Amino acid sequence: MRKFLVVLDDTRECLNAMRYAAMRAAHTGGGVIILSVIPPEEYQHWIGVAEIMREEARERIEAHFEVFAKWMRDKQGVNPELVIREGEPAIEILDVIRQDPEIGVLVLGAGTDKSGPGPLVTQLSRSSGSLPCPLTVVPGDMSKERLEEIT
Repeated sequence: MRKFLVVLDDTRECLNAMRYAAMRAAHTGGGVIILSVIPPEEYQHWIGVAEIMREEARERIEAHFEVFAKWMRDKQGVNPELVIREGEPAIEILDVIRQDPEIGVLVLGAGTDKSGPGPLVTQLSRSSGSLPCPLTVVPGDMSKERLEEIT
């Protein structure tokens, strides 16, 4: 089964990437892996505080995942898998892709503000010629109706 890897983060454009990945998976008989990466700066404190912060970050990620997972199951018939990593997002994304040969497409949402599409899209687009799978960049301001049309 071909899987779509999509990144769950705190950005608005993440929603369109989730929608796109779920709809494509539903139309092609594929699966979805939702990856969330806890950046290292979020837990570089005293040991006890770091553990509490890690646990809180995981709980927040799992709560967000459940919202997306329910929508994917109910509306698209896709049961996503959650992967949580700690580290630098781009490095962790590439590591997940290399570890799972069924991942066929990386889906990222592009931001729409003046600062550009976002650090992940910028960083991974620069190396797109050597990525282990195709990269799909979904515009953050694309309407739900247009997403449905193109998937």
